[in-house]
Amino acid sequence: MTEHVWSYHSAVDHLAGGDLTGYKVEATDGDIGKVDKHSYEVGDAYLVVDTGIWIFGKEVLLPASTVVRIDADEEKVYVDATKEQIKDAPEFHRDKHLADAEYRAELGTYYSTGGRGPYGGRIV
Repeated sequence: MTEHVWSYHSAVDHLAGGDLTGYKVEATDGDIGKVDKHSYEVGDAYLVVDTGIWIFGKEVLLPASTVVRIDADEEKVYVDATKEQIKDAPEFHRDKHLADAEYRAELGTYYSTGGRGPYGGRIV
Protein backbone atom coordinates (compact mmCIF):
# COMPACT_ATOMS: atom_id res chain seq x y z
CA MET A 1 0.00 0.00 0.00
CA THR A 2 1.35 3.43 -0.88
CA GLU A 3 1.05 6.44 1.36
CA HIS A 4 -0.06 9.90 0.32
CA VAL A 5 2.83 11.97 -1.09
CA TRP A 6 2.10 14.82 1.35
CA SER A 7 2.22 12.58 4.45
CA TYR A 8 5.10 11.08 6.38
CA HIS A 9 5.55 7.32 6.14
CA SER A 10 4.22 5.63 9.25
CA ALA A 11 7.69 4.18 9.95
CA VAL A 12 9.29 7.65 10.11
CA ASP A 13 9.52 9.17 13.57
CA HIS A 14 8.80 12.70 12.40
CA LEU A 15 8.96 14.31 15.84
CA ALA A 16 5.41 15.64 15.59
CA GLY A 17 5.41 19.18 16.81
CA GLY A 18 9.21 19.32 16.90
CA ASP A 19 11.10 22.02 15.05
CA LEU A 20 13.18 20.74 12.12
CA THR A 21 14.29 24.23 11.08
CA GLY A 22 18.04 24.24 10.56
CA TYR A 23 18.34 20.44 10.28
CA LYS A 24 20.68 19.32 7.50
CA VAL A 25 19.02 17.42 4.65
CA GLU A 26 20.75 14.40 3.13
CA ALA A 27 19.82 12.99 -0.27
CA THR A 28 20.83 9.41 -1.05
CA ASP A 29 24.06 10.78 -2.54
CA GLY A 30 24.94 13.63 -0.21
CA ASP A 31 24.01 16.89 1.49
CA ILE A 32 21.51 19.17 -0.25
CA GLY A 33 21.03 21.93 2.31
CA LYS A 34 19.08 22.82 5.44
CA VAL A 35 15.41 22.85 6.39
CA ASP A 36 14.14 26.42 6.18
CA LYS A 37 10.44 25.69 6.78
CA HIS A 38 8.35 22.60 7.40
CA SER A 39 4.78 21.48 7.95
CA TYR A 40 3.32 18.54 9.84
CA GLU A 41 -0.25 19.16 8.65
CA VAL A 42 -2.01 15.91 7.89
CA GLY A 43 -2.15 15.48 4.12
CA ASP A 44 -0.04 18.62 3.59
CA ALA A 45 3.30 17.87 5.24
CA TYR A 46 6.47 19.08 3.53
CA LEU A 47 9.97 20.48 3.91
CA VAL A 48 11.27 23.66 2.30
CA VAL A 49 15.01 23.19 1.87
CA ASP A 50 17.45 26.03 1.35
CA THR A 51 20.02 24.51 -1.00
CA GLY A 52 22.65 27.20 -0.39
CA ILE A 53 25.24 27.22 -3.13
CA TRP A 54 24.33 23.73 -4.36
CA ILE A 55 21.60 25.06 -6.70
CA PHE A 56 22.68 28.70 -6.58
CA GLY A 57 20.77 29.61 -3.42
CA LYS A 58 17.42 28.22 -4.52
CA GLU A 59 14.88 26.53 -2.31
CA VAL A 60 13.16 23.21 -3.03
CA LEU A 61 9.89 21.84 -1.71
CA LEU A 62 9.99 18.18 -0.72
CA PRO A 63 6.82 16.26 0.11
CA ALA A 64 6.92 14.50 3.49
CA SER A 65 6.80 11.10 1.76
CA THR A 66 10.40 11.61 0.58
CA VAL A 67 11.60 11.57 4.22
CA VAL A 68 12.90 8.16 5.28
CA ARG A 69 14.53 9.04 8.58
CA ILE A 70 14.99 11.92 10.98
CA ASP A 71 17.97 11.87 13.34
CA ALA A 72 17.35 14.36 16.15
CA ASP A 73 20.79 13.77 17.69
CA GLU A 74 22.60 14.66 14.45
CA GLU A 75 19.89 17.16 13.44
CA LYS A 76 19.60 15.53 10.01
CA VAL A 77 16.70 14.62 7.76
CA TYR A 78 17.34 11.81 5.27
CA VAL A 79 15.33 11.73 2.04
CA ASP A 80 14.87 8.97 -0.52
CA ALA A 81 15.91 10.93 -3.60
CA THR A 82 19.17 11.72 -5.32
CA LYS A 83 20.51 15.23 -5.77
CA GLU A 84 19.72 14.98 -9.48
CA GLN A 85 16.09 13.96 -8.83
CA ILE A 86 15.65 16.89 -6.46
CA LYS A 87 17.38 19.31 -8.84
CA ASP A 88 15.13 18.15 -11.72
CA ALA A 89 11.88 18.56 -9.75
CA PRO A 90 9.51 21.34 -10.78
CA GLU A 91 11.06 24.69 -9.83
CA PHE A 92 9.91 26.15 -6.51
CA HIS A 93 9.34 29.82 -5.67
CA ARG A 94 8.16 30.29 -2.08
CA ASP A 95 5.97 33.35 -2.70
CA LYS A 96 4.30 31.80 -5.73
CA HIS A 97 4.08 28.06 -4.97
CA LEU A 98 3.72 27.47 -1.23
CA ALA A 99 -0.07 27.73 -1.35
CA ASP A 100 -0.52 26.86 -5.06
CA ALA A 101 -2.67 23.72 -5.43
CA GLU A 102 -1.72 23.25 -9.09
CA TYR A 103 1.99 23.33 -8.25
CA ARG A 104 1.41 20.87 -5.39
CA ALA A 105 -0.36 18.51 -7.80
CA GLU A 106 2.53 18.78 -10.29
CA LEU A 107 5.11 18.13 -7.59
CA GLY A 108 3.00 15.32 -6.13
CA THR A 109 2.92 13.64 -9.53
CA TYR A 110 6.68 14.05 -9.88
CA TYR A 111 7.32 12.30 -6.57
CA SER A 112 4.45 9.80 -6.65
CA THR A 113 4.54 6.16 -7.66
CA GLY A 114 2.16 6.59 -10.58
CA GLY A 115 3.70 9.70 -12.07
CA ARG A 116 6.47 10.08 -14.57
CA GLY A 117 8.83 11.35 -11.88
CA PRO A 118 12.03 9.74 -10.68
CA TYR A 119 10.26 7.07 -8.65
CA GLY A 120 8.59 5.26 -11.55
CA GLY A 121 6.49 2.43 -10.18
CA ARG A 122 8.35 2.06 -6.91
CA ILE A 123 6.43 2.31 -3.67
CA VAL A 124 7.61 5.39 -1.78
